[in-house]
Amino acid sequence: MAETILGLAAQNLLSPIILFFALGLGAALVRSDLSVPEAAAKALSIYLLFAIGFKGGVSVNGHGIDAGLLMSLLAGLVLSFAIPFAAFGLLRVMTSLSTIDAAAVAGHYGSISIVTFVAATSVLQSQGMASEGYLVAVAAVMEAPAILSALWLASRASSDGTGQSGRNSGLWREIMLNGSIVLLVGSFVIGFLSGPKGLAEIESFIVAPFKGVLCLFLLDMGLVAGRGLRASAKELRPGLIGFGILMPMIGSVAGLAAASLIGLSTGGTVLLMTLSASASYIAVPAAMRVALPEANPSIYLTMSLGITFPFNLTIGIPLYLSIAQAIGG
Repeated sequence: MAETILGLAAQNLLSPIILFFALGLGAALVRSDLSVPEAAAKALSIYLLFAIGFKGGVSVNGHGIDAGLLMSLLAGLVLSFAIPFAAFGLLRVMTSLSTIDAAAVAGHYGSISIVTFVAATSVLQSQGMASEGYLVAVAAVMEAPAILSALWLASRASSDGTGQSGRNSGLWREIMLNGSIVLLVGSFVIGFLSGPKGLAEIESFIVAPFKGVLCLFLLDMGLVAGRGLRASAKELRPGLIGFGILMPMIGSVAGLAAASLIGLSTGGTVLLMTLSASASYIAVPAAMRVALPEANPSIYLTMSLGITFPFNLTIGIPLYLSIAQAIGG
């Protein structure tokens, strides 16, 4: 299996999406003035969320709503709720973070990175492997539950036990109306309603250009990650770096167990492992700004985007694919 993992990792490292991420990361670390305008980066993000959601909805339209879909949604909810508790316990053992900071970081690891999910989908396509299209819906439901777990963990730091109840008036709006969630879910519903006929009408826009747009988006992600690493290097002690690598592997094992219980295909297992192994850098940071403003964003953003995201892109996804193939055949 080790040779397979190394072979897939080498193949993945030479893919355009990884190389563009590396270009952005390197440019930021050497202080190049290369940048992607904020408006363009936002447009790239909107395109990717729209395309992912729409194609997922079309896939469910063709597949139909069945027990597999419902069980996968339930598994996603449970994983998103549960993983932050494992992450929090590991952080308390491996680092000296405060309860608030540990809870904020843990919430990121229970939620998901949609771009890591897309990268895993691209790897599956390059390997000629199919997967359940409804896993896009699973990704959507895994965004928010981890935030609730993080808030419960953070509430233990307050002397009265009520924690953040006084400041949560805007939290649910921040979670449920977060732009990425609204666009992903909305596009999914539209794709489901319009079906294959709707996809045929816009296929030239959301299928052929997809990987090119993803390359540009990952160039920007590399720039953001590099700037974060450069600015927050003093925060990244060995325990935090170790956590950022170990926690994805623990999450992937939880995803593997859930996928085996549900009976997902090998490709679907890879995607659920990837979702469980990824860490949010969009929805959860936005919610943490409202719910836990005292938590240090230089820690949780750098952890999710600067350590775990590159690990998953370069090593994690090939590892998850090799394990799923070894178990599923």
